[in-house]
Amino acid sequence: MTAATAQLIFGNPFNPFAHTLAGRVMNASAEVFSGLARRRGKPAWNVGASPRPVDVRPFGTLVRFAGGAPAGAPKLLIVAPLSGHYATLLRQTIRSFVDTHEVYVTDWADARDVPLADGRFDLDDYVAYLLDWMRALAPDLHVLAVCQPAPLVLAAIALLAAGGEAAQPRSMTLMGGPIDVRVAPTAVTRFAEAHEADWFRREVIARVPSWYGGAGRDVYPGFLQLGAFMAMNPDRHVNAHWKIFEDLVRGDGDSANARRAFYDEYLSVMDMTAEFYLQTVDVVFRRNALANGTLRWRGTAVDPSAIRATALMTVEGELDDISAPGQTYAAHALCSAIPEARRAHYVQPGAGHYGIFSGTRWRTEIAPRIAAFIATA
Repeated sequence: MTAATAQLIFGNPFNPFAHTLAGRVMNASAEVFSGLARRRGKPAWNVGASPRPVDVRPFGTLVRFAGGAPAGAPKLLIVAPLSGHYATLLRQTIRSFVDTHEVYVTDWADARDVPLADGRFDLDDYVAYLLDWMRALAPDLHVLAVCQPAPLVLAAIALLAAGGEAAQPRSMTLMGGPIDVRVAPTAVTRFAEAHEADWFRREVIARVPSWYGGAGRDVYPGFLQLGAFMAMNPDRHVNAHWKIFEDLVRGDGDSANARRAFYDEYLSVMDMTAEFYLQTVDVVFRRNALANGTLRWRGTAVDPSAIRATALMTVEGELDDISAPGQTYAAHALCSAIPEARRAHYVQPGAGHYGIFSGTRWRTEIAPRIAAFIATA
């Protein structure tokens, strides 16, 4: 409130002091602070196509984007991460395919808004959602998993393959995901290994306050996940906001707006159910269950070597410090029955974690390769 008041005073063009250096500094300081502190909701899609809910469930909605794709275009299910950000973070990913593919996206719900009466949502439920949606979109479906869902998408397709189901996708593309965290440890994996499960439950789980729809639900708050990500590269974020401040003082609104547009998306966070978060830490990062063959889904063993009919592509970023190169490539060893001719792997030089699904390298290097892989799968 103080920052907003300062903006009204020092940003008012009728205030003579607003046109002085000191006034511009005060206004810029207040604007940068309020930008960091402002409560944000889910951003708009802005993908150049209209979203249409296909299947609405308490913890997620299957959304179709009606773009300019011709009749008979390949069906593509983009599985968005459930790791603190909304699915809108993938708008550039979606935008690359809406005119050439029949695009569907998993739009996960903010757990703080889901009433307690709707029950729990854990890893098994997540995989169940994926199984239902793949079956509904079959046949001739292609799946693209971005980051966090890679091991769960692989598990769902392995279950379809083990059951000999017709719903097995024609291809799966796994991007920057923790398939086998042992092969390339990062700050994320080391942190998970260094703390017991009780520590995570005690220190990072919170109860949703009474003024939200999910009041009383135990969640892992999105702002904690955001803080963890920002803490991995603090200098980068401090420098970015310092540049916003400098742009505002100089009166360069265009440059400031471009940087603020990124942070408006980056700082828009959502909560995860406590059970989903804690199981992810335990199953994916601490026990590495998929890679060591101990993963089970509702009592059924998950065996990636059962996959034969689904082509596999993996994509990694050379500079990814969240899912380091090697973690996603490990899927090829697990999916040993897929013919070599139906495999592909690509490492994008100079790309970090977010660079593999957004930005110039995504548009010019990665997306065309994925489209070509889908076309031949």
